[in-house]
Amino acid sequence: MSTVKFAAPSPYSQGKQTAHITDFKHHGYVVGAGLDTVKNRYTVTVPEDLKVINVALFALGRAGSIHLTNLMRNSRFYLKYVVEADRRKLLRVQAEWRLPNTALLSPDEAEKVFQDPSVHGIIIATPTFLHKDLVIRGLSTGKAIFCEKPIAEDTEGIKHCYEMAHKVGKPILCGFNRRFDPSFCYLRDQVQAGTVGQVHMIKTVARDSPLPSVEYLKISGGIFHDCAVHDVDLICWVIGEYPTHVFASATAFIPEVAKMNDYDTVAFTMKFPSGAISMTDLSRFAAYGYDQRLEVFGPKGMVASGNERPYLMTTSTAQGESQPPLLYSFPSRYYDGYINELNHFCDVIQGLDDLQLPGENTLKVSTITTALEKSAATGQMIEVKY
Repeated sequence: MSTVKFAAPSPYSQGKQTAHITDFKHHGYVVGAGLDTVKNRYTVTVPEDLKVINVALFALGRAGSIHLTNLMRNSRFYLKYVVEADRRKLLRVQAEWRLPNTALLSPDEAEKVFQDPSVHGIIIATPTFLHKDLVIRGLSTGKAIFCEKPIAEDTEGIKHCYEMAHKVGKPILCGFNRRFDPSFCYLRDQVQAGTVGQVHMIKTVARDSPLPSVEYLKISGGIFHDCAVHDVDLICWVIGEYPTHVFASATAFIPEVAKMNDYDTVAFTMKFPSGAISMTDLSRFAAYGYDQRLEVFGPKGMVASGNERPYLMTTSTAQGESQPPLLYSFPSRYYDGYINELNHFCDVIQGLDDLQLPGENTLKVSTITTALEKSAATGQMIEVKY
């Protein structure tokens, strides 16, 4: 009975328990149950015609299929059209989600989307070379734009799209989904609050799983603009500044990747005006799962976001201990991020929040990524000129 002296009063006498700020799922529960409200930047009454956002989804590839599922599960959206060149995909989607025939369009019929005044926004998940034209057509007909990166194939094209968005008064949200990942958001909050002090070093690891198909890699835009761009955006967002100099080294170990003059393995560093240094390692192929890590170090300590697994479970046998492997691919690892970025798109259209990804950021990230690509090709450190 030696522990009796540690007996505590009844928990009912100690006041109401509250969830820690990190439990975003509990917060979602209480909001959904009507026990709390979402904390928006402004108190805004949403117009009746914007209470449900009508959207059109362009393409059902890797990202498009993720957006399709999230749109169908989100009561804030009504998916009015799906535009896809592969008729078999359209028919499978129609069967899965019980979509009406009028919602299924080929690219030749896409003008129906742009001429429909009830469509509030379009979501673009097509191959990159189609982005700019769809963005411009959408903006010119009064639609808000959500577009997977990049907005266009070159910086001038991106700049033109944002200039037009400003002219017509409609937002463009670029799909940097890692900004909306709960663990990365909390880590950034800690960094911005000074938990580690002045940032000295920031590191990311981004190793892909499964190995993308050769067909996808041919239209991906290359590992820098397809993969590294996410790490560039994430790093700049976390520490709140853009680099002055970058250096990259890259190799193609996979013969099929080498044949297309691309790389499958990359390491790069960036130097920032504050003196902070970043380091990133990328790979197209991690046999053990989708490896995604972020670490920030300073004089007060370190904050780090590690890999996630399907289950927090350990199996112990005579052979030793084991855990489930890492999450297999980006749809599972960034499941919450994809949901959150669509909700942000809805918030912006409804006037509940400001756009968290301004055009200036997207332009700078593209400029940085192009500089990294040049560094890998020349073997030289590159000064980034914005």
